[in-house]
Amino acid sequence: MAKKEIVESSSREKKNFGLINEKGEEIGTYSGAQPRDAALKAANRGTAHIVLREKGTKKLHYFKGTRELVAAPPNAPEWIKKAAAQNKGKIYKANVEKVGTASLEYSELERNPKSLFKVPSKK
Repeated sequence: MAKKEIVESSSREKKNFGLINEKGEEIGTYSGAQPRDAALKAANRGTAHIVLREKGTKKLHYFKGTRELVAAPPNAPEWIKKAAAQNKGKIYKANVEKVGTASLEYSELERNPKSLFKVPSKK
């Protein structure tokens, strides 16, 4: 039964998310089944304040991201071990925390207030 769940989760439909900077410009595109998947990819590239727009909708997702160097696990695939060898046996591990969501007023990014593109402080 557990195997069936794995198959179903791997066949989830991927969505595209645009990474938005504080000026309201799209600076990258990441894909994932959920916004968190895309946020982890952005965080692993060094982005700390993450604002993702779900393409085809007016939804914005806010995350705070970090990445840290950790020792590569002993059972890691060969390609990870090769990458870790260049970094003294360590790899980057991303972590994100969802701060909130919002909706755009207009489909065009430039027509929306710039305050929408700043990650809100956690309450």
